[in-house]
Amino acid sequence: MSYRKLEEYNIQVTNAVKDRYKTIIEELGEDTAREGLLKTPERAAKAMQFLTQGYEMDAAEILQSAMFAEDYNEMVIVKDIELYSLCEHHILPFFGKAHIAYIPNGHIVGLSKLPRVVDVFARRLQVQERLTHDILECINNTLKPKGVAVVIEASHMCMMMRGVQKQNSVTTTSGFRGAFQKMETRNEFLKLISSDLS
Repeated sequence: MSYRKLEEYNIQVTNAVKDRYKTIIEELGEDTAREGLLKTPERAAKAMQFLTQGYEMDAAEILQSAMFAEDYNEMVIVKDIELYSLCEHHILPFFGKAHIAYIPNGHIVGLSKLPRVVDVFARRLQVQERLTHDILECINNTLKPKGVAVVIEASHMCMMMRGVQKQNSVTTTSGFRGAFQKMETRNEFLKLISSDLS
């Protein structure tokens, strides 16, 4: 049985982006007719569609699909959520992990939905600061919890491969709403994820 991929892509978008990639590769001095590059423009077009599929997703709808009435009112943390995104300045990857906490206010959400929200916003052309804000605001506005906190740590290839070429730098961003704006609650959250923060 032959190997088949289950991914689906918009044929018109794929063809248009493929043609542009072919032109770019040729203008950089490569031969798109050589064996190793024959399918590269199409592969790159499909990869870019996959990496930016967040534009077609609704993060609030994802959360609303798994909200449950519950009296629990202590902190809920999902940490070490892997994330991969593309820097909008150079279209180079940045990657790392997100830590999310919220304090329910009558509703909890299926735990898998929080990483899905991260993916929705990460799979767009982004900057880490806006990614942090987008995740924070979506959870805050949709769940309406007593508080929400988001911390993201990421390495940026635009700093590692080009520019200043600092391979060991890590960027940390954070956002807090509601109860997490109180120092005591914020410190509890940061202490609980501190084993992951350098």
